[in-house]
Amino acid sequence: MKALSNMPISFPGLFGDWEFTADPVMLHIGHGIYWYGAIIALGLILGLLFCMKQAKRFGLTEDNVIDLVLWATPISIIGARLYYVIFYLDLFRTSDGGLNFSKMITIWDGGLAIYGGVIAAFLTAFVFCRVKKLKLWAMTDLCVMGLLIGQAIGRWGNFFNREAFGSETTLPWRMRLWTSATHYIEVHPTFFYESLWNAIGLLLIYFVVTRGRRFDGENTCFYFLWYGLGRLWIEGLRTDSLYLFDWTLFGQPIRVSQALSLVLLVGAAAMLFYHIRLHPHRPEELLVNQVAAQAAEPAVSQTATLESAAKDTVSESESPKGEKTGEDSPAPDGETH
Repeated sequence: MKALSNMPISFPGLFGDWEFTADPVMLHIGHGIYWYGAIIALGLILGLLFCMKQAKRFGLTEDNVIDLVLWATPISIIGARLYYVIFYLDLFRTSDGGLNFSKMITIWDGGLAIYGGVIAAFLTAFVFCRVKKLKLWAMTDLCVMGLLIGQAIGRWGNFFNREAFGSETTLPWRMRLWTSATHYIEVHPTFFYESLWNAIGLLLIYFVVTRGRRFDGENTCFYFLWYGLGRLWIEGLRTDSLYLFDWTLFGQPIRVSQALSLVLLVGAAAMLFYHIRLHPHRPEELLVNQVAAQAAEPAVSQTATLESAAKDTVSESESPKGEKTGEDSPAPDGETH
């Protein structure tokens, strides 16, 4: 089911007859600059600025964050597109059954999958941290907060495109979209559900998980646990899901994002249980504490040197006075020199 992009959007259960109409194309230049792309770019910039500001809390620097983002951004776009193409491969076939590679790269026509971008970003971070000799899990603990910012904001690009909506509903917050000039549908605004879910996840990680972080990787595990749980539910409401080829489970096609969400959810829960209950960590294992300890070593060494010098000075000043030797010593009685 596809909604017309040139028709108004409304929420009749909340705002009555009020309607919102906006062209998905922000600027008609070349293939067009879409609101979708502009909103994702805004989310990326805000996420980057946030991570730069928080870098020291994880034992990292602003330069570490910028360098990673410069690599991860283009690779993530490729990953998001590749993920979409793989599971919608029939859309990119020619009439003779071959693959239309020129159509595969036309991302301006839509077709990016967030999970593909996340997977590509994680692999990029893995290689980057190996090359730069940084601790991967400290980096991902920082970056998942920026990722949640980008996801929370980026989902509003789906609003402008009239896409990523759910099945029909009569709930008060239902969204009305038009599928023709005379017919409309009232559906779950699943783009908003996911945006709100991500915003709540960000607040939980920032105010709760990070403040009590016990090991590098805890934020990352919580992200996959939280996002996986939300996406597992929200994906079940959507009408435009990617499906796992023609595989079925209990007679129903398998939604790719639901299956992946379940795997990530279970895996993250298992990792949290292992690292918190079965294999607890010491505070000094956190990268930020290791960096702080290394920074303190020169100061401790300098303090020890100054204390030693002060002791030597005190010892010299406390030596007995009046003890003379050589020519300055008084001669024994009756002896002349």
